[in-house]
Amino acid sequence: MSEVVVRLYTRENYCHLCEQAEAWLDELQAEIPHTLVRMDVESDPALSVRYGLKAQYGDLIPVVEIGPYVLSAPFDRARLQITLASERQRLVDVARADEAAYQARVQQNRNRVTRGNRVAYWFSQHYMLVFNVFIALYVGLPFLAPVFMHAGLTRPARWIYTVYGATCHQLAFRSWFLYGEQPAYPRQAAHVDGWKTYEQVINPNGEDLLSARAYTGNPNVGYKVALCERDVGIYGAMLLFGVLFSLSKRRIPALPWYLWILIGIVPIGLDGFSQIISQLPFDAIQAVLPYRESTPLLRTLTGFLFGFTTAWFGYPMVEDAMRDTRELLESKFQRLVSAD
Repeated sequence: MSEVVVRLYTRENYCHLCEQAEAWLDELQAEIPHTLVRMDVESDPALSVRYGLKAQYGDLIPVVEIGPYVLSAPFDRARLQITLASERQRLVDVARADEAAYQARVQQNRNRVTRGNRVAYWFSQHYMLVFNVFIALYVGLPFLAPVFMHAGLTRPARWIYTVYGATCHQLAFRSWFLYGEQPAYPRQAAHVDGWKTYEQVINPNGEDLLSARAYTGNPNVGYKVALCERDVGIYGAMLLFGVLFSLSKRRIPALPWYLWILIGIVPIGLDGFSQIISQLPFDAIQAVLPYRESTPLLRTLTGFLFGFTTAWFGYPMVEDAMRDTRELLESKFQRLVSAD
């Protein structure tokens, strides 16, 4: 039930009736608990204009508003008490009506199969299909960007690059390429033998991150995938485990949390954070941790381990929740069939 709220409109200047009304309300607090809000109509011109109190009530201040009830001077303690009690009872009646309506809706839903029941039951059975399709689209669309660029469809390719640019850095030296002489162009600092570097082929300034982000490729170099190497590994691995989990009829038990941390989080954390920290422009850091740039294969591998173990850790727990939903709804369906 909502709390009784009393609005007392008073004057700042001496007002014996205002003081008396406050005293009565204070006396009635124990009997009928309420929240008192004082409104000074003379010190707040905007309030006076909004409520029109001076014009409306004139010398009838104090005015007491309790829910839909209004008392204006003169009034006595008995009228104030009756008004407070009426508002309390009104709130009780409203709460009872709301509760009755709620219980009626609950009872009605208990005795019929709702659209929400059908949707929830379908999703509890096919959620992995939804997850797999979503991730397949998410990891697949970035590969369409270089396909479109190669086919001369630059506008849809630009759309894909723009959309995925909100979630991925898209640095060219940390991305895979299609239709070029190499699958990737790592920076010279990565020391990948047998591969031409980003500085040799694309931009001599490997520290120009804005240019590396904006670069999409050309017919000789190839065209950049719209997700970086690590993200491709993450979401590709999640899709792979999702498919395996579906083929097992969702029976693969969850990976223990400590293996998720050891196999999934530690490698990607070491590779990613050591790279970030080593590249900070501080001599003290580089004296301890020499400048390093991860390789395309290592970024993809650590991303793969993180994505695969994260899905392995999470999907079986989702299945536990979905199984409870299925069992609850199946019990309801059987009860309604039996009742018919």
